[in-house]
Amino acid sequence: MTKVFLTLLVLAFLGGCSFTAKPDAWKYKSINAFSSYTKNFLSARDALAKRDLARAVSHAKSSADLTQLSRIYLGECALNISVGIQDRCQKYLSIADLVQNKELDAYYKFIRWQIDPQDLDALIPSYRDFARYKIKNESQKAIESLFEMDKITSKLLAASLIQEKLSFEDVQKLIELASFYGYKKSVLYWLHVQKTKTTQNTQRERIAKKIKVLESV
Repeated sequence: MTKVFLTLLVLAFLGGCSFTAKPDAWKYKSINAFSSYTKNFLSARDALAKRDLARAVSHAKSSADLTQLSRIYLGECALNISVGIQDRCQKYLSIADLVQNKELDAYYKFIRWQIDPQDLDALIPSYRDFARYKIKNESQKAIESLFEMDKITSKLLAASLIQEKLSFEDVQKLIELASFYGYKKSVLYWLHVQKTKTTQNTQRERIAKKIKVLESV
C-alpha cells in the first residue's frame, strides 16, 4: 500500500513539474507573436499582422520591465521605415525614459538615421559596418556591407536608409530577395523605387505593369 502511495506521489510530482509553465513564458509568447507579425506585415497580410502585433504587445505588457515592449515598438517602426512608411517611432519615445537602454537608444537613432560615431559600440553588431561606412559617406562600402547581413529584414531596413545611393541593379537584388521570401509589401516598395532608377521608358513601363499586376491581387 505504501509503495503504491509513493509511486502515485512521485507521478503526481513529476506530472506537476512537467505541466508547470515557465515564469517568463509571456516573453517567448511576445517574441513569437512579433515574429509572426513581421512575416505577415511584409507579406501584406495586414489583418493577420494587426492581430499578431496586438498579441505581441499584450504579452509584453505582462511585465513591469518594458524592455520587450520597447523592442516591439522599435521593431514596428523599423518595419514601417523599411517599406517607405513614415514613422518617427513615437510609441518607443513615449516609454524610452522608463527603459533607459543604450542598445535600444542606438537602434532608435539608427532607424531614424540620427546616429553618431559614439553610438556605434552600442548598436546591434550586424549594423555597425553599414553605419560606420554611411557616416563616412563611403556609400559603396555601405551597400556592400548591407548585402552581407544575415537577416533579410536587416538588409531591407539598411537599404531603405541608403536608397538614394542604390543602383538599379542593387534594387533588383532586393526585389529578388523579397520575392524569395514572399514579402509582397517589400517587393512593391522596391519596385516603386526601381522605377525611379531608370530613364528607359521600356523598363519603366515593364516595372509599372508588374506593380499593377501585384496590386490587383
